[in-house]
Amino acid sequence: MQRSPALLAAALLAAGALWLAAGQGWRQGVLWLLGAGFGLVLLQAAFSFAGGFRALLADRRGVALRAQMLMLAILVALMLPAIEAGEVLGQPVRGIVFPAGVAVVIGAFLFGIGMQLGGGCGSGTLYTAGGGSLRMLLTLAFFIAGATLAAWGAEAWSDLPAPPPLTLPGLIGLWPAVAASLAVIGLVAAGSAVAERRRHGRAEPLAWRGGAWLRGPWPLAWGALALALLNLATLWLAGRPWVITAAFPLWGSRAVEALGWDDPAFWAFWEDPTRAEAILRPVLADRTTVMDLGLMAGALLGAALAGRFAPAWRVPLRHVAASVVGGLLLGIGAVVASGCNIGAFVAGIASGSLHGWLWILPALAGNWVGMRLRPRFGLAG
Repeated sequence: MQRSPALLAAALLAAGALWLAAGQGWRQGVLWLLGAGFGLVLLQAAFSFAGGFRALLADRRGVALRAQMLMLAILVALMLPAIEAGEVLGQPVRGIVFPAGVAVVIGAFLFGIGMQLGGGCGSGTLYTAGGGSLRMLLTLAFFIAGATLAAWGAEAWSDLPAPPPLTLPGLIGLWPAVAASLAVIGLVAAGSAVAERRRHGRAEPLAWRGGAWLRGPWPLAWGALALALLNLATLWLAGRPWVITAAFPLWGSRAVEALGWDDPAFWAFWEDPTRAEAILRPVLADRTTVMDLGLMAGALLGAALAGRFAPAWRVPLRHVAASVVGGLLLGIGAVVASGCNIGAFVAGIASGSLHGWLWILPALAGNWVGMRLRPRFGLAG
């Protein structure tokens, strides 16, 4: 354990929780700590979407995908009925539901390319940046820039063809939707195991890894279960599932306003009734912002506890270029698709939204393209 960074991270988490609770209410303080829990689990379990997709597409290694499917299965079984009921322990809740239209296809494809060039997805960028990666801090900066650019240019993509928002429970009923979703998730997991056994002779189990409790890596099954439970807690505390990238255009728009470049409140993106409140209230009143920042602090704590906090201050120029291009594509793609792998794919499917199921297909295609581009930026294929 690296004592000084660990103490710093613990102090930051405690002070942040108290400060937010005093200024924004107890719920924001708890959401900060909940975000920290996400960061700690993601780092200790090395729970990666971008790396998992690359391993699947390049080498037919599907253990990371099976971990994602385990997390999704838990969420579909527990979160979808709660969302359909409309409340959890007396707290009103709602799902993440958007139209499954052309914008989702375009945005998810761009996001998929960005995942492989930038080095991570929304959650991956935050937890690796919080864990001390300078390259991922650069990716995060351009992720925010890309999201802000997409928000500024919303008139160019917001009217792309799309059907009305649809959910599986709305089409076939709650329990048939749960059963159908679990069946598809099971088939995907089984298919990845079959493909892995054919290529490598065996499929890596979810429940085994050789890491210790503090140093990690934890078994991916532990990570999937912990992330699902944290997501359920988020549903209760935040009133909706875990999302990440909704904060990025907000941060960038506030920076544009502070620098005097423009007044984002008059952008079509922020004039949308579902977003207008966020641009007018304090940034720290935003639930996603608080959880994202807490996630980075939690990842810092996890890296220090594992003895892996070792920032590298020199980044090759081609890797810098990959972070710039990848970050911009991540930001643009996430905003155009109404979410990333967490806010669109995971939260969408857990909410029964058809846009969540649609998102993954062009995203995988984008990941494949991004993998082919990685060597041009000096990145391993």
